[in-house]
Amino acid sequence: MTFNKLLLATCLLLGSAVVYAETIKIGLNYPQTGRYKDQGLQQRLGAFLAVDEINQAGGVMGQPLELVIRNSRGEPDQGAKNTAELIDREGAQMVFGGVSSAVAISSGKAARDRNRLYFGTLTYSNATTGSEGHSHMFREPYNAWMTAKALSQYLNRHHEDQNYFYITADYTWGWSVEESVRKFSNTEDKETHQGTKTPFPRALITDFRQALEQAEQSDAEVLMLVLFGDDMVRALNAAYEMGLTKRMQVVVPNLTLGMARQVGPTIMEGVVGAAPWVWNLPYENNYQRGKEFVEAFSSRYEMRPSSSAASAYSIVYQYRDASRAGRIHQHAAHHP
Repeated sequence: MTFNKLLLATCLLLGSAVVYAETIKIGLNYPQTGRYKDQGLQQRLGAFLAVDEINQAGGVMGQPLELVIRNSRGEPDQGAKNTAELIDREGAQMVFGGVSSAVAISSGKAARDRNRLYFGTLTYSNATTGSEGHSHMFREPYNAWMTAKALSQYLNRHHEDQNYFYITADYTWGWSVEESVRKFSNTEDKETHQGTKTPFPRALITDFRQALEQAEQSDAEVLMLVLFGDDMVRALNAAYEMGLTKRMQVVVPNLTLGMARQVGPTIMEGVVGAAPWVWNLPYENNYQRGKEFVEAFSSRYEMRPSSSAASAYSIVYQYRDASRAGRIHQHAAHHP
């Protein structure tokens, strides 16, 4: 190799090292596998879109973002381990993600212990920023209390004085949602408005069928499925096969586009639920920035974004804006 070629190769290597050193790493901690994998994939797609857009526009104060990912599997211990690894080994300046609220809570604590911020993407439990909240934990979506308050307006108008039956995922999100919906729908009397819990995160189809059989044997007119992701899909399919969707008003408090797509329009017909965001909302309200996101996502991935994608996408931009304003650095300075 000639001296000039050697010098050129050395300069290229040095240049690459400089670019790498100047990237700002952010960690996405999401379920690539498990019951919530569809919502996790949407987070990944939304996050990568935001990172690419921001980098094409010059990055964050001239520094490009680099997205580092880990599979939480929907398990709290794995989520906390991933967060620690993303910060300690990868040098992530911020971590976000989590579909299970239990994962978000455990991951947020791991970030706090390392003086980093954690942004929850899909974490609807009241505890996330309530009893388990702290200065390093932020939520982008609504919580169970907000969900129930909005949903109860419909329920109290159309199903007042009817009996409910609750089938609830047995962890912090499920507890929060059931408690909140009971309060706002005036169904706190558990003798009248019965319910049962299903295991999480490894419920079997037999668990859902047994719970649905209890609902069938009750005199309830409203079936409240406090389930999410693949668990909701399995339970709703079973309810349809048992004929319960014809006999009872089915309510799924937290819905996503992916869940509805998996179940299909026939079974979803008549099901009532709530979502923090839906893709057609920006068009109905003529919100230009929202329309730009939907168009960019749809063009890139050939599908409409769900609230999961919108949450992850928004968080990356929120981090960029906070960094520009100096709030991230101020936060670190005041919390050594």
